[in-house]
Amino acid sequence: MIRYGQQDITQADIDAVIDVLNSSNLTQGPNIPLFEQSVLAHVGAKHAVAVNSATSALHIACLALELGPGDWLWTTPNTFVASANCALYCGAQVDFVDIDPLTYNLCPKALEQKLIAAERAGRLPKIVVPVHFSGQPCDMVAIHALGQKYGFKIIEDASHAIGGRYKDEPIGNCRYSDITVFSFHPVKIITTAEGGMAVTNQEELATRLSLLHSHGITRDAKLMARPMEGPWYYEQVALGYNYRMTDLQAALGVSQMTRLTDYVQRRHAIADRYGRLLADMPVTLPWQHPDSHSAFHLYVIRLQLGALTRSHLQVFEYFRSRDIMVNLHYIPVHTQPYYQDMGFKLGDFPQAENYYREAISIPMHPTLSEAEQDYVVEVLLEAISQ
Repeated sequence: MIRYGQQDITQADIDAVIDVLNSSNLTQGPNIPLFEQSVLAHVGAKHAVAVNSATSALHIACLALELGPGDWLWTTPNTFVASANCALYCGAQVDFVDIDPLTYNLCPKALEQKLIAAERAGRLPKIVVPVHFSGQPCDMVAIHALGQKYGFKIIEDASHAIGGRYKDEPIGNCRYSDITVFSFHPVKIITTAEGGMAVTNQEELATRLSLLHSHGITRDAKLMARPMEGPWYYEQVALGYNYRMTDLQAALGVSQMTRLTDYVQRRHAIADRYGRLLADMPVTLPWQHPDSHSAFHLYVIRLQLGALTRSHLQVFEYFRSRDIMVNLHYIPVHTQPYYQDMGFKLGDFPQAENYYREAISIPMHPTLSEAEQDYVVEVLLEAISQ
C-alpha cells in the first residue's frame, strides 16, 4: 500500500522517546520548552506554546484575540473543518472567502471585495484565517494590508507549511500575522504523533495562549490576584483548557526538527520529478507562486475531466484498487451538512467547488521511493487512458 502521506520515524526518534519513558517526566518536562525553542529558532518568531493539536492551537488563538459572540471569523472553504470550527467554539460566526484558482489559497481579491461589502453592512470580520494549503503560503502581504485597512486580526493556519518560506523568509515568523499555527499530525512535514503549536511575536498574546492551554492556571506571581501562600501555590486567573503537549510528544518533535530542512528538500525533489513525469498528461499540476517556497505537504493534481472518459470518482477508485491510498483535500467546508444548516449552499464559493470536483492528492512524503512514484504515475496513466 502506498499512502498519500505518512510519518518517517528513525532510530533517533525512537531513542528520544525511550529516554523520556525512562525519565520521571512523561507529561510535563524539559523537552516541551526545548521543542518550542527549536521551532522558534527555525521560524524566527519570539514566543511559542506547544499544544496537543493544531485544532487546539486555533481555538486558543481565537480566544487570545478575544473572539466571541457577535464577532465574525472568515476563512477559506478549501481547508479542514477545524479552520472554521475554531470560531464556533468561541460563540462567534463564520463566513468564507473563495479561493484563487491557481494557488487554491484564500483569494486576496475576493477578500477585498467581500470586505468592501461587509463594511457597508457593518459586518466586518474580527479575525481572518488564511490557510497555507498544501504548504504553499497565501499572499500574506496583500492580506496583511487589508487587515491594516479594515482592522481585522490574522491567524495564519500553517498546519501544512512548517519548513516552507514566503518572500524568502520562514513561514511562521508572524511578520504579516498576529499568530501562526502549526500541525504535527503524522502526515504533516514533521510529527509529534498528535500535536500542534501557536507562535507569535506579541508577549501579551503569548501569555494568554499559555494560560489558555493549561486550565487558565498560573504560577507567575505577576499574574496573580493574591500574594503567594507558599511554593505549592497557583491561581486560576482565566478559563482555560487541558490542551498541553506531553514530554513524550515533544521529544519526538525535537528529534524530527533536526531533519525538517531535509524533509522539505526531499518533498521538492519528489514534486519536481512528478512535474516531469506528468507534464504531458491531461492533469493540472500544482502551480507555485514565485514568492513562495512550499513545504509540499500535499501534491494535488486536478483532472482535466473534459479530456477523460473516466469520472473523478472512477479515477480515484482506480488508484485505490491498485493499492495507492490517494485522498481528496478538501471537501469545501460550506458544503458540509452542519454548515449548510447555517444557511450556506452549493454555489456560494464556485472556485472551491470547481476545485473539489477535479482534485486528487497523490502520494507525497519523504519516504516515497522513485519506484513507488513511478508506479503512481503508471497507474494514473492507466486510469486516464481507459
